[in-house]
Amino acid sequence: MTDGSQTPSISQAEWEVMEVIWDESPILASTVVERLIPQRDWSPRTIKTMLNRLVRKGALHFEVHGKRYLYRPAVSRQQCIQRKSRSFLKWIFGGSRGAMLAQFVRDSSLSEDDIAELRKILDEKQEGKS
Repeated sequence: MTDGSQTPSISQAEWEVMEVIWDESPILASTVVERLIPQRDWSPRTIKTMLNRLVRKGALHFEVHGKRYLYRPAVSRQQCIQRKSRSFLKWIFGGSRGAMLAQFVRDSSLSEDDIAELRKILDEKQEGKS
């Protein structure tokens, strides 16, 4: 796996391919195709093109077994989530974590338990515990 600074940027469609691989690694290309065909209106060729693109980006590793390709993730789901989160934060909120959190809190229906948990997290932050 690569570190966070080396995490490749992947598209929404590529994310769907990665989800299958994260869930079932190592996995044959043919199995990736079988998993995605019922969910998406993509041809097997399209899916294999995305697999190749993900290899070029450094998101996947592969091994050749005869005429079959076996894929493994080169990056974790968490690394990709962190990259997407940073990109979203920068793009939508100009990098302001406070503005993002305030927006999510304002727009959410929070239970008393949710509010208590948020207060606990904020208190710990203020006390320097995390």
